[in-house]
Amino acid sequence: MTPDPRHDPVLLNEVVAGLAPAPGETHVDGTFGAGGYTKALLAAGARVFAFDRDPDAIREGQPLVAANDGRLHLIAERFSRMGEALAEHGVGPVDGVTLDIGVSSMQLDRAERGFSFQADGPLDMRMEQDGESAADFVNHADESTIADVLFALGEEPRARRVARAIVAARPITRTAELAEIVRRALGHKPHEKKDPATRTFQAIRIHLNRELEELEDGLAAAERVLAPGGRLAIVSFHSLEDRIVKRFLRERSGSMPAGSRHRPDAGAAGPAPSFEAVAKPVRAGEAELARNPRARSATLRVARRTAAQPWPVSYKGASS
Repeated sequence: MTPDPRHDPVLLNEVVAGLAPAPGETHVDGTFGAGGYTKALLAAGARVFAFDRDPDAIREGQPLVAANDGRLHLIAERFSRMGEALAEHGVGPVDGVTLDIGVSSMQLDRAERGFSFQADGPLDMRMEQDGESAADFVNHADESTIADVLFALGEEPRARRVARAIVAARPITRTAELAEIVRRALGHKPHEKKDPATRTFQAIRIHLNRELEELEDGLAAAERVLAPGGRLAIVSFHSLEDRIVKRFLRERSGSMPAGSRHRPDAGAAGPAPSFEAVAKPVRAGEAELARNPRARSATLRVARRTAAQPWPVSYKGASS
C-alpha cells in the first residue's frame, strides 16, 4: 500500500495487524487526518466511520468519501463523542477502533495553522479552528498559569523562567517570535540536537485542545462502542499520552498491581475486565524511522474487548 505523500501513517502495518480488519466489519478511525489508516481499513473491505475535529481534514477527505460507495462516513466531531455520533447514524457495536493521538502531519506542515515553528506563521494551534488561540493564551494568561501549563504538559524543567520571558515579551503573535523567546530564555545553542521551544509548543497545544482529557474520554468511549472481540489500537507520541493509555489498559484488563489507589478495596468485587490480550508496546523499526522521523517517538498499544460491561462512569479519570 502506498502511503499518502502528505501523511505517512506511523506504524501503519502494525496498526492494521492489530486491528485485523475483515470484509463487512465496521471500524472507527477516531483521528482521520489525511486518511492513512482509513484507507488501509477500506482496502481490507471494512466499512469505516472516521472522525476529525479539524474542518480542513473533513473538507479534504470528501473525495475519499465519494470514491468508496457509502463505505466511508466522515464525521466532524471529537473522537470522545464517537458513541453519540455512531448512535445518530444507527450504528451499534463496532469491530475496531484506532486512535492516532496528538497533532497531525497535515497540521504541523501548514504554517498558517501555527502548530510548528519550523516555518513562521500566526500563533494559533487550534485543531477545531475555534475558541482560544495560542496567541490569546500567551498574551492574556498570567505568568503562573503559563508556567504551570509548560511544566505539566511540556515537562519543561525551567517553566517559570520561560513563562517570565513570555510575559515580558508580550504581545506575541507569530510562531517564530515565541520560539525565539523560549530559546533566549533557556540559552539554546544552534548545534544542540533538540530545540527547547518544542516543549513549550507541545504544552500550549495540548492545553488549548484539551488533548489529554480528550484521550481519557476517547478511551472510555471506545470501550463502550467496541463489540466483544473488537480490537483497540492506539498510537501515542509522548510519555504523557502513553502513560494514560498504558494505565487504562492495565486497569481495564485487571492487571493493575495490588495496592493501587485505583483498585477497589481489598475483598470488594470490582468490575470484570473489559479488555484482554493486551499486547506489548510496539515501536517503529529502522526502515520506518529512516523514511518517517515522526515515527521515532511513536508507541502502539493494542488490546481486545471482552464481553464484560463497560466500566462505570465513576471510574473515569482513573487512568490519568
